[in-house]
Amino acid sequence: MQRLYDFLRRHPTGVDTFWAVVLLGFSLLWVGTTYPPVAPPVAYGVVAALFSLVVALRRRAPQRMLLLAVALGLAQLAFGLMPFFADFAILVIIYTVAVHDGPRWASRLALVGGLSAATLSMLRWPAEEPGSALAHVFFTVIMTVPFALAWVLGDSLRTRRAYFAQLEERAARLEQEREAQAKVAVAAERARIARELHDVVAHNVSVMVVQADGAAYVLDSSPETAKQALETISTTGRQALAEMRRLLGILRTGEHQEAGEYVPQPDVQQIEDLVEQVRNAGLTVDFRVEGTPRPLPSGVELTAYRIVQEALTNSRKHGGPEVGASVRLVYFDDGLGLLVEDDGRGATQEMYEDGGADGRGHGLIGMRERVGMVGGTLDAGPRPGGGFRISALLPLKPAH
Repeated sequence: MQRLYDFLRRHPTGVDTFWAVVLLGFSLLWVGTTYPPVAPPVAYGVVAALFSLVVALRRRAPQRMLLLAVALGLAQLAFGLMPFFADFAILVIIYTVAVHDGPRWASRLALVGGLSAATLSMLRWPAEEPGSALAHVFFTVIMTVPFALAWVLGDSLRTRRAYFAQLEERAARLEQEREAQAKVAVAAERARIARELHDVVAHNVSVMVVQADGAAYVLDSSPETAKQALETISTTGRQALAEMRRLLGILRTGEHQEAGEYVPQPDVQQIEDLVEQVRNAGLTVDFRVEGTPRPLPSGVELTAYRIVQEALTNSRKHGGPEVGASVRLVYFDDGLGLLVEDDGRGATQEMYEDGGADGRGHGLIGMRERVGMVGGTLDAGPRPGGGFRISALLPLKPAH
């Protein structure tokens, strides 16, 4: 049954043609069996055939078939061909034009023609039986109702279809917007994780490399110093593994990890520990805090920590063997200021402006992205007297 229904939906003109043949058959049967015979029967046959054509092509050319139906109705009035079975096609074309999403003039013409059909018929062929005028008016109204219902039914169905089409379009648009937002969110999350990975790997591996080189250099002459360097490598490696484990936990989906399984996000309070770790790696760092320390939003604290971490890592990598650095944290009423400077060789212009090549300069790009996410400003470049300077201002209000 479903296959038959699908077949009929795929061939609407074939279905309409079938009903047109049925209408033509019943119309010709009415003409042939009416007594006394209607005159002339050939004219009724031609009108019946044309009304059947209206039914057959109603969905392929609704406006043209409406005009044909109007012309046939006027011809019946003009030549005295009284209404018969084929006039049922008028109801069909009124419904079709009303339900079709076409020009409004066709729908209005169908409504006006349907409402006036019964009245014109009564005026053209008045009732032979005597009766009151009120009875004739009542009969005319009753005959008008089917035409009005056909138009109302078609127009209601057209409105309903338009409403559902609008809902489908809106749902499709919302789905596209959700997909776009999901892609943006995924890209942002990937960028955030990439920044975290860069900060963790670059800093900790840099410390481990420096300590390993130092341990190899003093292994024979000062075993105790080499032992301390190896302990620093072990501690730094564990910290790197802990943060890597936290980042991998973020990447997992559908798994709820126990609280405390991953290390917490670093904050401003841990900057002092970071500076001490860098000092142990051989970099001289002067660390100062100005203003009254107070709790800050977690995003600001993480951004401040990562900026200092990346800046000290760059000083150690690009500053040279005798580089010294200074870190300043300034608590303002409406934000947190950061100033990290070194007296080393600095970096090339391409490194801090264009991002470098072959993977270089991504730390500064990550800094700018982090600062932008909290609505702050960052300035990075060489110092007038030599070395490199990074300053940032992180507001306490989140970026909109």
